[in-house]
Amino acid sequence: MIPEKLKVGDEVRVIAPSRSMAILGEDCKKIATERLEKLGLKVSFGKYVMESDEDYMCGSVEHRVEDLNEAFRDKNVKAILTVIGGFNSNQILDYIDYEAIKQNPKIFCGFSDITALSNSIHAKTGLVTYSGPHYSSFGMLKGFEYELEYFKKMFFQADEFEVVSSKEWSDDPWFINQENREFIKNDGMFVINEGDAEGNIIGGNLCTLNLLQGTQYMPNIEDKILFLEDDDLAGKIFLMEFDRDIQSLIHMPEFKKVRGIVLGRHEKATNMTKEKWIKMVKNKPELKNIPVIAGADFGHTTPIITFPVGGYAKLHAGKDGIKLTIKG
Repeated sequence: MIPEKLKVGDEVRVIAPSRSMAILGEDCKKIATERLEKLGLKVSFGKYVMESDEDYMCGSVEHRVEDLNEAFRDKNVKAILTVIGGFNSNQILDYIDYEAIKQNPKIFCGFSDITALSNSIHAKTGLVTYSGPHYSSFGMLKGFEYELEYFKKMFFQADEFEVVSSKEWSDDPWFINQENREFIKNDGMFVINEGDAEGNIIGGNLCTLNLLQGTQYMPNIEDKILFLEDDDLAGKIFLMEFDRDIQSLIHMPEFKKVRGIVLGRHEKATNMTKEKWIKMVKNKPELKNIPVIAGADFGHTTPIITFPVGGYAKLHAGKDGIKLTIKG
């Protein structure tokens, strides 16, 4: 199921299935809401978006799932944006009204910890969901143009589009200081394994996706193109952490028919380099016949594209360059 595209006047509901909106500054919320309204969208908020437990920085399981279910059931709501990521959206998986989602298909968008929800909802209902900006992402004052462009391509246009690398990227804590930003020239996507592939997309944040393995919420990765990224929580051992996490996916029986892999850009604190990415992939015999590219604009740096979980991708990775197109 592909949800309807957005149009002027549509209502977007903001919910907090992971961390609470209470952690956002007033400037971030003001900029985010105004930016969405400039797209012609009406912004509304879940009843419990500001609820926050001291230890978990989020609302209760009951209240978080209530806001999510209500957003899908509300006929006036055409899209759902998550506030921000976190660590525990998988707590609510057993309590989601998947039947209501089937009856009310609509856009659901977020990234990072929201990977658990986007992939679970797709697995349980067939609804195409989206890895893309949170509500909080719209609060970024500078350097958001590319991210907004791909958000509009995904949600306001029906046509397939080509992913072209951003000209620059940033890894700074923009939410702390909106004015003091550092932008880095983007060298763009690069080829690790050559080849051509097309198929439906599964993925997002790798360590979060792996939480679904062995459960009813894990989507089938057979014949899919995997979009994978991870954050810098592992710090200098990022390479080893990512290596074993992707190996866990490789051990799944369905992986034998994975058609391609697109790896998102890493943060500076990971100490990753182009050479380390190539070494990791080339060291895995299971990947030798699969086209693999890296350095794509998604992950925990900015800006990011929006891509459809369950949507369609075509990938060409060759000596003549990279062509990646998406539809969903």
